[in-house]
Amino acid sequence: MTNWEGITMSNPFSLEGKTGLITGAGQGIGRAVALAWARAGANVAILDTNLDTAARTASEVESIGMRSLALSVDVTEEDAVNDAVKRVDSELGELDIAFNNAGIARGEVPAVDMPADWWRNVIDVNLSGVFFSSQAEARVMLKRGRGTILNMASMSGIIANKGLLQPNYNASKAGVAHLTRSLAVEWAPQGVRVNSLSPGYILTPLTERDEVAEKRAEWISGIPLGRMGTVDDLTGPATFAVSDASAYMNGHDLVVDGGFVCW
Repeated sequence: MTNWEGITMSNPFSLEGKTGLITGAGQGIGRAVALAWARAGANVAILDTNLDTAARTASEVESIGMRSLALSVDVTEEDAVNDAVKRVDSELGELDIAFNNAGIARGEVPAVDMPADWWRNVIDVNLSGVFFSSQAEARVMLKRGRGTILNMASMSGIIANKGLLQPNYNASKAGVAHLTRSLAVEWAPQGVRVNSLSPGYILTPLTERDEVAEKRAEWISGIPLGRMGTVDDLTGPATFAVSDASAYMNGHDLVVDGGFVCW
């Protein structure tokens, strides 16, 4: 029996009884989703390169009444990722859901001037890191015939953002979306679903800086909803995508952008 057969839909958005793992969860989107999952009833492991910020998020999860585990992990290090997933699975509970959120942006320079290490660094974290994380998570999920993985992509993997010189970032996120589809069709017969989340323009300390006010106004003018998103706008979709409410969604890129890519 696969993990979506026999689901009762009395409370399909609940994560009660589940154990989750989120990379890049020390701050920003990852932190917000971790707290949302905890409020939905999940125990949540917090993985981040910065152990201090991971520990703070873990403490917030525990203040909600759920269990947590903070680990310092570099997602580009395959062995470290495997070890972390094994620790979560043995210490926090059998892994049910995962959000591979860790990512970076490095630019902006014209493509012809981009240093090779800038290209490799972004691809290593955003794409290879998602693969290593998914691979490690699947190793424990597949043997049980159940599990759900959500990968962080971006609308920048669908469009080339006007005025932003970031071919490394765009390529990495397009790669995540198609990697997700590839893993989804391979692992679904064994009970593991894989989807991706593609946010649009989100208000963060980086996008709220005075020096990008002009760009921010241009971005908003292109969003049918008339505003930039917040991290809280992503918590519902990120919870839905790993809950029983999305039991028949597999290999899907969930775009949450206020309608920006509709133009």
